[in-house]
Amino acid sequence: MTSLSYAVSDSMTMLRRNLKHALRYPSMTVSVVVMPVMMLLLFTYAFGSALGTGIEGMSTGGGDYIDYVAPGIILMAATSGAMVTAVGVCVDMTEGIVNRFRTMAISRAAFLTGHVVGSVIQTMISVVFVVAVALLVGFRPDATPLEWLAATGLLTLLTLALTWLAAGVGLVAKTPETASNIPLPFQFLPFIGSAIVPPESMPTGLRWFAEYQPFTSLIETLRGLLMGTEIGNSGYAALAWCLGLTLVGYLWARAMFSRDTNR
Repeated sequence: MTSLSYAVSDSMTMLRRNLKHALRYPSMTVSVVVMPVMMLLLFTYAFGSALGTGIEGMSTGGGDYIDYVAPGIILMAATSGAMVTAVGVCVDMTEGIVNRFRTMAISRAAFLTGHVVGSVIQTMISVVFVVAVALLVGFRPDATPLEWLAATGLLTLLTLALTWLAAGVGLVAKTPETASNIPLPFQFLPFIGSAIVPPESMPTGLRWFAEYQPFTSLIETLRGLLMGTEIGNSGYAALAWCLGLTLVGYLWARAMFSRDTNR
């Protein structure tokens, strides 16, 4: 076998380990799924009438507003998996299991790869669940199969980018509690974007931030793919943000893991 084959085999072993761990201790995964669902129900039934009335072109009541808010909540579900990765990596680093791995003849890349791929799989399952709930409460996308495929690809790429960043967080955090807190901005930045209301409705300074922060282009692209609204240049910006964050997160996580190895 080549070195690449060994790395792939070792990564698959680590992936199975992480997926089995998630099945045996599902509380964190469940909690990550519950938050976007609660947000979806809250903004649809509690605030949908008021917020929908304030958005131009929408009628009162939750029917039209859920078509606006659901893509943003679905994207929030993709961001929520970062916490699971950060905590999982930090727990392994602080409990000493990584030191045991280093005594074995396994690829150094396998540890991080197993965590990242496992987290992406779990997060995308969570996204599917949130989409199902959105459809049950009235979300009616008009996307074609190709547009659904593109939307899935965008969410997967975003999840991969944030997961690599979260892996780096888990490597530098001193405790699992710290690791669980640092990724929180990933989950709440969509609120200061176009997830809940259009940036045009915000004060000038906040509007500028909302228009140019990365999650707004991602939300507008996802909304355009699912609901047929205009995407414009948001698609290019969303792809650039995802690829850039993936590269930064990957290089950072690898550097932090190598630094810890050389201590």
